[in-house]
Amino acid sequence: MTYDVLTMGRISVDIYPNDIGVGLADVTSFGKYLGGSPSNVAVAAARHGRATAVVTRTGDDPFGEYLHRELAKFGVDDRFVTPVAGLQTPATFCAIMPATHEFPLYFYGRFPTAPDLQIRAEELDLEAIRDARIFWSTVTGLCQEPSRSAHIAAHEARPRTGLAEGQFTVLDLDYRPMFWDSEDAAREQVARVLPHVTVAIGNEEECAVAVGHGTPDEQADRLIAAGVEIAVVKLGPEGVMAKTRSERVVSAPVPVETLNGLGAGDSFGGAFCHGLLAGWPLAQVLDYANAAGAIVASRLSCADAMPTPAEVTSLLAERGRLVPEAVAR
Repeated sequence: MTYDVLTMGRISVDIYPNDIGVGLADVTSFGKYLGGSPSNVAVAAARHGRATAVVTRTGDDPFGEYLHRELAKFGVDDRFVTPVAGLQTPATFCAIMPATHEFPLYFYGRFPTAPDLQIRAEELDLEAIRDARIFWSTVTGLCQEPSRSAHIAAHEARPRTGLAEGQFTVLDLDYRPMFWDSEDAAREQVARVLPHVTVAIGNEEECAVAVGHGTPDEQADRLIAAGVEIAVVKLGPEGVMAKTRSERVVSAPVPVETLNGLGAGDSFGGAFCHGLLAGWPLAQVLDYANAAGAIVASRLSCADAMPTPAEVTSLLAERGRLVPEAVAR
């Protein structure tokens, strides 16, 4: 089948505290959830009615079985999710301290490697990757072999010149320093896939790793000069900007009471994909994605917290923002 959104990369079990506002040493109970940014994006897009799948790997263990069940629950095709012998499914712990906007992450089962970093190029269904309306990957998938070669092969299977109208290749500039020797090493790998990318998304620090320091506009311009068609730069408290060769739009923040800020970017990503595929004006895509991200920031979990279109449009209407017509009907 042809997927609306096919993501590739990280998956894990998120272990989040039920005790809010305390450090991990003092937490007495936890809940477990599906996690991993590309997997969360697939879940988020599925919530908006899109046909999605994820290419990833788990351990051959009960947590891997749990992740398969969760993907199926959320309507994400798991046919490209397989176990890796000898490795355990990673777990990610976080503390949730909304009063100080601190959500420190602790990765377990990722060093020196993790199952989702063992995706191999020869295992890929390149036809599915080539045909997907949106292919989404992250910079983290480039941090080590064999995942790096697999991601490069996936991007090479869908060169910019080979994309049909309405197809997009998205690179999440998700830079996590604990997975890299240096920013220069990450920048070198980003440069290898950027020629195939049509949409790049990141905050100012992540854009700096990809194309160097500068103002958000300068960073967006460098991404566009590299061939990207839409450069999205998240501006923190100032909202988010999207820029093309002919247009610049900014979506102001959608204020909410933040409970856990960790899943907001993935919710933004899934909603952004939905808006792109719907063919909305860029300003409406950005507003819709911004509202979707805000909703998840106000909730505890990530995948389980992904909003429906009705929830997003309700928040947009409540805040006096324009509701895309295709959703409003």
